[in-house]
Amino acid sequence: MSTIQETSENLLRFCGDQKYATIYADPPWRFQNRTGKVAPEHKRLNRYETMELEDIMAMPVAQVAAEKSHLYLWVPNALLPDGLAVMKAWGFEYKGNIIWEKVRKDGELPPARSQVNLLRAQKREHSRKPDEFIPLIERCSPGPFLELFARGDREGWAMWGNQATAEYEPTWNTYKNHTKKPEDCREERASRS
Repeated sequence: MSTIQETSENLLRFCGDQKYATIYADPPWRFQNRTGKVAPEHKRLNRYETMELEDIMAMPVAQVAAEKSHLYLWVPNALLPDGLAVMKAWGFEYKGNIIWEKVRKDGELPPARSQVNLLRAQKREHSRKPDEFIPLIERCSPGPFLELFARGDREGWAMWGNQATAEYEPTWNTYKNHTKKPEDCREERASRS
């Protein structure tokens, strides 16, 4: 794992002179789960390396943020105080939150509203956030857009992170309700034709 200095320099090189009006971040938080094991790095959840809180706080996000900018920061419920500390260290102040209600593949959707503070979406592989969140950000916040600790790529966004490639696929087993059956893949291919 690289040092925080190398990680910070990498982010600054990636951004260059560009300042971002909207920053979306899902840091690799380190915390203890109910069993007292460090998650997600214990054996069953060995999916990616995490960062110490101090290292997340030391990221030079304020240097790549526009003078007036928005931050969307994913924080586990158990780490809300840490999330507020990161937000402050990055030069932002708390304004409000949106809750992701994780539902199973067969879950029902809530009635439509003009703007919600609860996002109901199917969970995918460990820690991967719902795509439904992106249109909400784009409706509520100005560009240019930057995603930190990103997975995959997205048109119209600068995507930074060691999984921010068009070829991104999880390297671990995903949740059972996310795994597609072969017949689902055939139906999907047929509907794209």
